[in-house]
Amino acid sequence: MKIAYLAPELPALSATFVYNEILELEEQGVDVQYFSVHRPASIATDHKLEAMRENTRYLYAQSKLTALLANISVLLQKPVAYLSVLGMLLADIVRLGVVTRTAIGQVMRFFYGAYLAKLLCKQKVQHLHIHFAHVPTDIGMYACKLAGIPYSVTSHANDLFERGWLIKQKVERSAFFGSISAYNIKHIESLGAPSDRLVITRCGVDDRIFPPIDKTHHIAANTIGGIGRLVEKKGFDTLIKAVAVLKQRDYPVTLKLAGGGPLEQELKQLAIARDVEEEVKFLGPLAHSEVPAYLSELDAFVLPCKTDSNGDMDGIPVVLMEAMLSGLPVITTRLSGIPELVVDGYSGLLIEPEDEMALANAIQQLLGDAELQARLVKDGAAHVADEFSLRTNVQRLMALFEKAIGDSQ
Repeated sequence: MKIAYLAPELPALSATFVYNEILELEEQGVDVQYFSVHRPASIATDHKLEAMRENTRYLYAQSKLTALLANISVLLQKPVAYLSVLGMLLADIVRLGVVTRTAIGQVMRFFYGAYLAKLLCKQKVQHLHIHFAHVPTDIGMYACKLAGIPYSVTSHANDLFERGWLIKQKVERSAFFGSISAYNIKHIESLGAPSDRLVITRCGVDDRIFPPIDKTHHIAANTIGGIGRLVEKKGFDTLIKAVAVLKQRDYPVTLKLAGGGPLEQELKQLAIARDVEEEVKFLGPLAHSEVPAYLSELDAFVLPCKTDSNGDMDGIPVVLMEAMLSGLPVITTRLSGIPELVVDGYSGLLIEPEDEMALANAIQQLLGDAELQARLVKDGAAHVADEFSLRTNVQRLMALFEKAIGDSQ
């Protein structure tokens, strides 16, 4: 089986779930070709990604002349297919509104779709799998219709809720259309998409990389942590405010915050304003290989996700799974598909988004109750292993790929 993967940025530091899925497929014997819309702003540097870094082809790094020549070539070689897909594009433009920015961008995505189609045909790819249902799927669906091969999608969060154009059509044209949570599947169905194409495709975590932490020599110090891009939807402002609430209660905790992003200076200023600049440690971005050691320094993992001002929100953050597998109790929010992973009082604790008092209460409750910690850790790790195992979910994907290829022949 020879397949290709297409993502917005590959291999991106902030999208470990994409490249880990590819690596597991390759370990299972699948031949995978790598395509990316853009070069990553922050490229993942793990040694195991050397081949991916060297062999990924970046579509938008190609000149418009190169893309134009690809379109001419496809038109000459497959005139019927090209004109048919061009008609599909025109119908999509009408749906989007002829003079909208998205519609204009759709023309460019069709343009580069023809370039991708040439590469797929040249490499004799049998199936294309796409992560994120916005720009990569626009490019990929046109490319696959031109190349005459099936495609599938794993959708996540902002690609549905903030940038979810043409979702119904993308589902109808796909071999299957996955999403990471039942919450997302219900949303896609509400857009009129056919339910027989929809499947839950979890972003799994590798329990070989995140075995339970050995806490034999761990000295409890009320140390909590959170990992993620320093952006609004992660809710790290709420976490810093909760640390300040706990300090006011004479219940000090240390917060080790890992990640980089546009809100870094704003969050540092918030820590100063709330008089917790000593308690909050900003560690900067971590390579994925550095995460297990970081988690071993913590007593609990906290990720208070929220909906940002543009409507974007997390789906089911993989870093929560990694923390749970590592043997950490977790606190997070009732948002999107997160309660499918963290069941309140069973596999972790849930609070409402943007509630620093409730978050402070949950942190204090958890750190002060060893029995609760032990129970959440045990049940949380078991839940991740049962439902969110990388190996199990990749095997499910492989079966779907094989069926899609078989049905297309």
